[in-house]
Amino acid sequence: KAGDGITLPLIVELAGAGQTGNGLLEGNEEALGNYGHKIEVATRRHAVAVTDNDQQFTGIPLRDAAKEQLKNWAMKKLRTDIITQLGSISGTAYGSANAATRNAWLVANADRVMFGDGTVGAYTTHATDLAAVTAAMKLTKEVVSKAKARAEATTPIIRPVVVGEDSENYVMFVTSGAFRDLKADLGTSLQNAQERGDNNPLWKDGDLMWDGVVIRKIQEIATLGNVGATSARIDPYYLCGAQALGVAWAQTTKSTTDTRDYGFVKGVGIHEMLGVEKIIFNDKDHGVFTGYVGALAT
Repeated sequence: KAGDGITLPLIVELAGAGQTGNGLLEGNEEALGNYGHKIEVATRRHAVAVTDNDQQFTGIPLRDAAKEQLKNWAMKKLRTDIITQLGSISGTAYGSANAATRNAWLVANADRVMFGDGTVGAYTTHATDLAAVTAAMKLTKEVVSKAKARAEATTPIIRPVVVGEDSENYVMFVTSGAFRDLKADLGTSLQNAQERGDNNPLWKDGDLMWDGVVIRKIQEIATLGNVGATSARIDPYYLCGAQALGVAWAQTTKSTTDTRDYGFVKGVGIHEMLGVEKIIFNDKDHGVFTGYVGALAT
């Protein structure tokens, strides 16, 4: 339908105790937390032009290759948008947010942020709290468990993703350096608890699992640089629950073609209309818990 955005409904879990025995429901009903987050959409396009000379002098069908590369471009752009939004500060990309915006976000999300191993941070000044994180405060299984526990204590709660009937999990997206540190920390646990042989996570790359949290490495997540204590390199991680981000499609991806210069130049394009945003409710990141840990480059 026509419009500049799509509103995603947000339902907050009930917190009331209800009534027991002869307690009356009338007059004791709980209001249903029903809110919305509007995601604005925008058109994005790209194209590749191929001349008859290009096609004649090349041993492969260039227009078919162009279609495949345009498809990869669209997928990579969506991936980049999702990563950018995971780290965004009140709707602004992390690198573009000024100090005042970062501080206001930190105060509003104090129950949704953790610095280092959780023992540092006044949760009022973002730069100061980052500077208190040391290189030794790496991503460990204890940090994963503490981040999960804090996510479960947020208000409103960051709900886990329910898979099947009774499996509740969070998903943590981490940098390559943080993933390396966690894998080393889990070494003994993986040896004792996982299967023996080549499929053990110690020997092959892939997701890690600890305390109901799936940890996935995303190498495109950028480090924040040497902003920690004694210039320690600090990397972010994002513990995600339900309704963490939204992708709103107004027009799905489609290919387009164009012919010009009397048929000499043939173009192949891609066209889509969508928006990607972190879900925010009352200035709080609705389903994302953000952490910052030390992660040495080597």
